[in-house]
Amino acid sequence: MDASIVIISLPAIFRGIGLDPLAPGNIGYLLWMILGYLLVSAVLVVVLGRLGDMFGRVRIYNLGFLVFACASVALSLDPFRAGAGALWLILWRMVQAFGGSMLTANSAAILTDAFPARQRGMALGVNQITALAGQFLGLLAGGLLAAVDWRAVFWLSVPISVTGTVWSYLSLRETSTGRRGRVDWLGNATFATGAGILLAALTYGIQPYGTSATGWGSPWVLAGLSGGVLLLALFCWVESRVAEPMFHLGLFRVRAFAAGNLAALLTAVARGGLQFMLIIWLQGIWLPLHGYAFEDTPLWAGIFMLPLTTGFLLAGPVCGYLSDRFGSRLFSTTGLLLVAASFAGLLVLPVDFRYGPFAGLLLMSGFGQGMFSAPNTSSIMGSVPAEYRGVASGMRSTFQNSGTALSIGVFFSLMISGLAASLPAALGDGLRAHGVPAGAAGQAASLPPVSTLFATFLGNNPIEHLLAAGGTLDHLSAGQRRTLTGHTFFPQLVSGPFHHGLTVVFGVAAAMALVAAFASALRGDHRRLPDAPAGARTSSGEGGPSEAAPSAQAPPTTTAQTAQTAQTARTARTARTSAGRTPSGPGAEPPGDRPTGSPSDGRGPR
Repeated sequence: MDASIVIISLPAIFRGIGLDPLAPGNIGYLLWMILGYLLVSAVLVVVLGRLGDMFGRVRIYNLGFLVFACASVALSLDPFRAGAGALWLILWRMVQAFGGSMLTANSAAILTDAFPARQRGMALGVNQITALAGQFLGLLAGGLLAAVDWRAVFWLSVPISVTGTVWSYLSLRETSTGRRGRVDWLGNATFATGAGILLAALTYGIQPYGTSATGWGSPWVLAGLSGGVLLLALFCWVESRVAEPMFHLGLFRVRAFAAGNLAALLTAVARGGLQFMLIIWLQGIWLPLHGYAFEDTPLWAGIFMLPLTTGFLLAGPVCGYLSDRFGSRLFSTTGLLLVAASFAGLLVLPVDFRYGPFAGLLLMSGFGQGMFSAPNTSSIMGSVPAEYRGVASGMRSTFQNSGTALSIGVFFSLMISGLAASLPAALGDGLRAHGVPAGAAGQAASLPPVSTLFATFLGNNPIEHLLAAGGTLDHLSAGQRRTLTGHTFFPQLVSGPFHHGLTVVFGVAAAMALVAAFASALRGDHRRLPDAPAGARTSSGEGGPSEAAPSAQAPPTTTAQTAQTAQTARTARTARTSAGRTPSGPGAEPPGDRPTGSPSDGRGPR
């Protein structure tokens, strides 16, 4: 919830600290308020997952709750105003993201340790879908709390995070044995710097530069993009040569892990574009056309998007449970096809749609994403050896968080480019037709499209905001003022250019969902490694590290050692079979749970 609750509350937050969000110099504050959290989460989750593997996942998880609680308190006590107040919030949001990354990097690994394979999909499904539903419920909670007080948006996190801190320290026990090792400092530095620079360049790429509507031609943005890519390439080179890497590239040799993460990345990009475009569509056009005041649209946008959350909650746990019995590929791939179909349906809706078909498409999209997310997470986490579950969970979270950050750069750029081609002329002509002097109309029309886009995103009427600031409204008749500042003038003016951009955005998102479905179908029949044998359990009786497939960095074995190990495994299997523990027996794993290659034959899971 906390990752998205600020998005819908930004108008109240900016008013509370006395900052005009539409002033050209303040767009950076606005973007970093949204993207700062995502950037820190995307950069740090792999590092913190690796630390969880080394020093204990529960220990890192508990510390994350404590950091999150302290940052929540600091956010609600912002002592500054204007730019200083915004910087305070951005800084502590990043600290909050650091604590949140400790939680997300290790939560899936803790659940994978604690639950046997036959229940793992259900457990991870509840965890995953609750998190995704929270992102959309945060939009609703933000709208409700912002109407009370902007600080209440951050107050909500305080009791939850304090209670979570106490609860986790009292109830969670370490179920895995920490595998101490050396910290990959060079890998950490190159990854954090490269990913940070790359995502920062994407952030500034959607801001205007000179006379251009976007900043993709800025030398700083181009340098950031190229520098970030080079550093990430250097990171991959480093990781292939260090003894104990942070990012285990060898895990991508497991087809289920590689295909699942690729599908998750593309789905996160499409889902992020859907979320932001729906907010703009509802707040900037549809709700005002149906009589809602601009300042009330953030709350009602969250309410009208509830079918999306409902679909998540219906599909996630059920499909997680069924994937334990029938495999992940069927549900994940079918879910993504439903998501692509929902995007295609949104493409054919008019801007001023009837709510029934719109709600049905949102329900379909949420249901499809729920079908995909839980089985896909279970497939990814069950496909890696137990000692690498922390880093695997961090890698999975990195792909998801990076996809959300990428979606902002990709889809906002597509939308801004579409608006820049037709919005200025339409806005200037419309204002002059209603008595606005040519100079004032030209000045309003020259506003960067990103400002107009964010005005709708923040629930502001940009026409009233722009004309009132220059005193133009005072020189117009009462009828002209009512028309220009009413609910319908701006939405009708912007609906044509916006629908053109929306067609491009949803078309690209549908294509991404189809490619993600194809990647999901390539994961194969492999679902998860077997649970750790009884001898590998910890003293608490819970599952410990698996004896399964070594990583690509494991030391090689000789032919004699491999043959001896394989013979030992065959003898053990024979003994278990003779004792009545055949694969079809009562204690067997569900069909499809066994890797196609024996973990003991030196080849690892396939």
